[in-house]
Amino acid sequence: MSQQAPTPIAAQDIDSTFKSDSIDLINKALGSQILAFSDEWFAAAENLTTQTPPIRKPGVFTYAGAWYDGWETRRHNPEPFDWVIIKLGVASGKVKGVEIDTAFFSGNQAPEAGVQGCFITGEKEKDVKSKDFSGWETILSKQECGPSQRHGWLLPAKTEKAYTHVRLQMFPDGGIARFRLYGEVVPVLPQDVNAVFDLAATVNGGVAVSCSDQHFGTKDNLLLPGRGVDMGDGWETKRSRGEHIDWTIIKLGHPGMIEKLVVDTAHFRGNFPQKVQIFAAPAAENAPSHEDAAWTQILSPQKTGPDKEHEYAGDVLKEVDRAYGFVKLVIIPDGGVKRIRVFGRRGNTA
Repeated sequence: MSQQAPTPIAAQDIDSTFKSDSIDLINKALGSQILAFSDEWFAAAENLTTQTPPIRKPGVFTYAGAWYDGWETRRHNPEPFDWVIIKLGVASGKVKGVEIDTAFFSGNQAPEAGVQGCFITGEKEKDVKSKDFSGWETILSKQECGPSQRHGWLLPAKTEKAYTHVRLQMFPDGGIARFRLYGEVVPVLPQDVNAVFDLAATVNGGVAVSCSDQHFGTKDNLLLPGRGVDMGDGWETKRSRGEHIDWTIIKLGHPGMIEKLVVDTAHFRGNFPQKVQIFAAPAAENAPSHEDAAWTQILSPQKTGPDKEHEYAGDVLKEVDRAYGFVKLVIIPDGGVKRIRVFGRRGNTA
């Protein structure tokens, strides 16, 4: 990786910098795992990868001390740094940038932080849990952290190597509320080129690149595994008045021939869209805009219902005799969708 210093990203620019072409590789919803840590006396390391923003409970105390929504270690660490080892929630990933949020940690925040990574699988995975493991490579060099704020850093270039595990370093001790590792999934796709799989899933490299609105729930949730736990882990837009549509554009993890679409309105019982419509566009370096002529309608507007998986396949799908690299989900007029699945097989994009 380049020896250039990472570029600090202002808190208000973190989402726009990373969430149009990257995913959080350690998102808890993807199945990431906290494998080991040096200490978690005041607050648990597992809080670092929680999807939702940190919260505060003033005046609430536990046996260990004041309650914090994050990871907090004891004072006076005799070692150079405290650490947490995390297994990514995807097969492996290349890193573009890092976010470290010290929300509500003031006077006890991490003074500095860094990130290391390694690629290791199988039986050797147990070795990374040891503080003496020597296979770590620097992803983000030691960076200063301030109290109660989001800190972002854009790497000089996306890492050439893919990583399976990362180690968050906190120099020398203190508290961090959230840790995000933004990057690109390097998936393990089916060896059989005719196998049908979810081309849009985050774990297969799919990314929600843009949307019209995400007032209540983010576009990124649409591509997560499972059906979630409540409305908070779906995509939900503001209420509209009059003629209106909302939309999300998704870059597929691999261009392919689409065979089935699933739109899930799980947990959206009084705020599901009245109809859904789906378009597709050929693979390209950059995603087409919402009104680009490249879009082809592959699913005409279909009425939806509450808390249900809606499947569309066979004759209801049109113009799916070619490979596509992007999909656009349109909801009419607004509302909430939990997940979209785009099942297909790898296709020839020539």
